[in-house]
Amino acid sequence: MDFELLYKISLLSFFVLIGCVSVYAQLSGTGGTRQLGAGITTPKMVIDDFMDKRFGMFIHFGPVSLRGTEIGWSRGKEVPTVEYDNLYKEFNPALFNADEWVKTAKDAGMKYLVITAKHHDGFCLWPTAFSDYNIMNSPFKRDIVQELSTACKKQGLAFCIYFTVADWHDPNYSEDKPGNMDQFVLTMKNELKEVIIRYKPYMLWFDGNWEKQWKQEYGATIYQYIKSVDKDVIVNNRLGKGEHTAFSSALVGDYLTPEQKIGELNMINPWESCITICNQWAWKPNDKMKSLKECIQTLVKTAGGNGNLLLNVGPMMDGRIETRQIERLKEMGIWLNK
Repeated sequence: MDFELLYKISLLSFFVLIGCVSVYAQLSGTGGTRQLGAGITTPKMVIDDFMDKRFGMFIHFGPVSLRGTEIGWSRGKEVPTVEYDNLYKEFNPALFNADEWVKTAKDAGMKYLVITAKHHDGFCLWPTAFSDYNIMNSPFKRDIVQELSTACKKQGLAFCIYFTVADWHDPNYSEDKPGNMDQFVLTMKNELKEVIIRYKPYMLWFDGNWEKQWKQEYGATIYQYIKSVDKDVIVNNRLGKGEHTAFSSALVGDYLTPEQKIGELNMINPWESCITICNQWAWKPNDKMKSLKECIQTLVKTAGGNGNLLLNVGPMMDGRIETRQIERLKEMGIWLNK
C-alpha cells in the first residue's frame, strides 16, 4: 500500500471516528471530567488543555541502555542485580542532545514529552540531594532532566516527568520491612518537591503502584502533597491501587492510563494510552519497530476515542535516538501536517 493511499484511508477513518465522538458527546450530555483521589480536584481547564494535546513522546532512558535490556525489569534477571546497580559507573551518553530529542518530538507533531527521571531501578537522572544513586555520580555528570526541561520550554512542548512509586534500590522500600515505608514516603516527598520546584513539570507520570508494600493511603498522601506544592500539576492514575483503565475508589490521580493498547471510547473520563514504537520500553538492539501504517492508525484510533497517545522511544547508550525511529516519527509528522 503506498503512502498516499494510506493517508486517504487513515484520514477517512479519522473523520468517521471524530463523527462518532461528536454524536456520543451530544448523547452523553456531560461537559465535565471525573477526578480521583484525596478530595482534591485538578482544575478542569488544566485537564482539558492536556487532553487537547493528543500526542506526546515517552522516553525510557538510563544506565540499562548499556546492556540493551529492559529498564528496571531486567534487574536480577537478564542482568545480575549487582552488575545492574553498578552500570551507572560507566554510563556516559556523550552524544545526548536535549534539543535534538525535543525537535524529534516536535517534528512528529507531539505536544508534550515525558522522561523517566526515576524508574523502578531507583536511578535518578537529576542530581537529587536525597540519593547518591544519581546522574552526577556517573561519568556523564549532566542534569538530563534540566536540559530536557529547558529544551521543551524553548521549543514549545510541555515538559513532564515519569516518577515511579517503586524503588528496588532503596533499602527502605522492602516487602519484608513494612515499617520502613514511612521513611520511604518521606524521601519520595522530598524528591518530588525537588523536581516540581526545580523543573516545573506540566505533568507527573507515576508507575509501580501494583506492588503490595505500596498502599492506597500512601498514594492519597503523595497526591495531597503534590497539590500543596503546585495545584496545577497533572497526575496520572497510578498513585493508588486498582486497574489503570477504569475509575474506582481505589485509584488516585487525574486520568486513565491503558498500557500497550488503545483505550476505549470515553467522553466522560480523560485517558492516555502509552505504547512503544518498538517492543521494548528501553533501547534494544534490532528491536522490531512498528510500521508507519500501524503508528498512524494507533494515533487515529486513540484520538477518535477521545484519548491521548504517549508513544515511547528508547534512546541508545550513547544518548542518541535511533535514526530509524526518528524517520518513523518524522513520517507521522508529515501525515499530521497534511
